[in-house]
Amino acid sequence: MKKIIVVFSLCLIGFSFQAQEKKEIKKNKNAKITLTVDGICGMCKKRIETASLKTKGVKFAIWDVKTHQLNLILDERKTAVAAVQKNILAIGHDILLEKGRKLVSAKEAYESVHPCCKYRDSEIVLEHDGGFTKQEK
Repeated sequence: MKKIIVVFSLCLIGFSFQAQEKKEIKKNKNAKITLTVDGICGMCKKRIETASLKTKGVKFAIWDVKTHQLNLILDERKTAVAAVQKNILAIGHDILLEKGRKLVSAKEAYESVHPCCKYRDSEIVLEHDGGFTKQEK
């Protein structure tokens, strides 16, 4: 009888450990994400928001011209932040990360933006309201 109880106890312990290992990280269907994206005007705003919303799983995207904050609501089950970042880089806008790091869009993508939107050019930045706070690497 003792052997049966010991074997049964060991089986229960084994199953409980196995169940804990199989738990997946639950992905949020309404995750709120904030990114800092370079840009300087209303045309940049429209381009950044459109590129974000074209990413499958993004439900909401709004970019602020003065703070450069892109606020997103996305379904983590359908997409990842990296996919949104890739789409933003593809349209020619850089993404500022923590600790002064930066994801830089390809030269061809940056050159494709409207001449008014050349946020890397300090003269053009000065022409825009002064609301742009350029962050260098």
